[in-house]
Amino acid sequence: MELLRDVLVQSALTQGEKTAVRFFRGGLAETDLSYAKLHRDSSRLANFFFERGVRKGDRVILYMEKSLIFVVAHLGLQKIGAISVPLNPGLKKSEMEYFIQDSDPKLIMAGTAQEALIREIDTGAYTVLIDTDRPYSELDFFQSFPDRSPATELRYEDPGLIIYTSGTTGKPKGAVLTQQNLVHDARNIIRAWDISDQDVICHALPLFHVHGLCFALHTALMVGARVLMLDRFSPETVLSRLSAREGEDVCTVFMAVPPMYHRLLDFLGEKRPDFRHLRLITSGSAPLLPQDFERIRNVFGMEPVEREGMSETGMNFSNPLKGRRKPGSVGLALPDLEVRIVDPDTLSDVDPGNTGELWVRGPAVTPGYWRKPEETARAFENGWFRTGDLGRVDEEGYYYLTDRLKHVIISGGENISPKEVEGVINGLEDVVESCVVGLPDERWGEKVAAAVVKRPGSDLDEDRVRAHCRKHLHDWKCPKSVLFTKALPRNTMGKVLKQEVVKLF
Repeated sequence: MELLRDVLVQSALTQGEKTAVRFFRGGLAETDLSYAKLHRDSSRLANFFFERGVRKGDRVILYMEKSLIFVVAHLGLQKIGAISVPLNPGLKKSEMEYFIQDSDPKLIMAGTAQEALIREIDTGAYTVLIDTDRPYSELDFFQSFPDRSPATELRYEDPGLIIYTSGTTGKPKGAVLTQQNLVHDARNIIRAWDISDQDVICHALPLFHVHGLCFALHTALMVGARVLMLDRFSPETVLSRLSAREGEDVCTVFMAVPPMYHRLLDFLGEKRPDFRHLRLITSGSAPLLPQDFERIRNVFGMEPVEREGMSETGMNFSNPLKGRRKPGSVGLALPDLEVRIVDPDTLSDVDPGNTGELWVRGPAVTPGYWRKPEETARAFENGWFRTGDLGRVDEEGYYYLTDRLKHVIISGGENISPKEVEGVINGLEDVVESCVVGLPDERWGEKVAAAVVKRPGSDLDEDRVRAHCRKHLHDWKCPKSVLFTKALPRNTMGKVLKQEVVKLF
């Protein structure tokens, strides 16, 4: 077994002055960081954290826009055994207050756009404000610290990362990922997709998800690949990188979610750039419809590799790099992952071809949720992690996800808890109750919809509900459709029938 810290240090020593990350702001290359510089600066930042009292096991919130300082801070925390807690930079005040209370951080690093909100909150933690609008080369607050990180003894079971995911109770839960979880997950991806030091990866994903941070960044840095890191996704910028044919920036790998492909293909229209230098394009975090699979194949000249993963488990399944890729399937189980398909009522295994809940067990699976023993107990059954996904496996071992046992909505690759949205809507004075569901959407996979029961005689309308949600929730959590109904459909036990609510729309 290996420690993420040690693997990344060895990669830095091996690759030396080779560019590790080239950062693009607004489509223009801004800063190059070599492996050697990344190693030195992350050690300096580790000492910066250490001087401010951060020790092994302490949580540090990274609440800032996608940036090089985010990357260096995350790696610096791994060197002292502290726990990175990356958060969506678009969180609202009430959301941020919850994450601070739940994670109990020793320190918070916040960016320029987040400064005003952070100043409104009594964080109880040491706060470092970073001018993320400035180029990385101009950030010198940590450069005077030693470039040898403090000696910290780490074990494979020590946590390195907490990724928050939507909870069944409406409050997000922090999936704890250990050193072993992170390294095993990355090694699986490297082997499955033949990631090597010859690869150049176009990175347009956010860094506060396992997709962008673990699946893309960790794997690239562990093998010594080059990362072209875009500050944000835009079709024009991504396509300029993917179609580059000369110099060091000729991409070989692109990882994305279905909505990104929708926007790329819509932007291209009838244009057909030459993508033959790309050897791998992947899709995950949300289902890819078979017709979208075909559309991508026609435009890019290759089939996308569909895969499935979770914050709690890392990557579980992938269609083969060399072999048949089945549209609609998330592929084959990755090495060392045990999978069961279980009847959620009887907890017995179903016959092949039949649908049940997917249970998984393996070295990349979280040991549990941060400070949530009851949620952890519900998620596991005799050592097996209950994914909440319903699916089946075919005769060739390809897995298919058919539905979700838990009512989490996935929109554009983002997990949304209906109960969290319902809680906000129910806070409106004229609302009796509400039910939030996901509706199929060609662009985003699912869209948030709310059925609302309002008080008799109230003039509450859709605009007021949406405005109230925008005040308290990030935009992608807000309902795209609001329907008013006299009552919510229920069964004889009084439970709201969500599928009947869907039919109302």
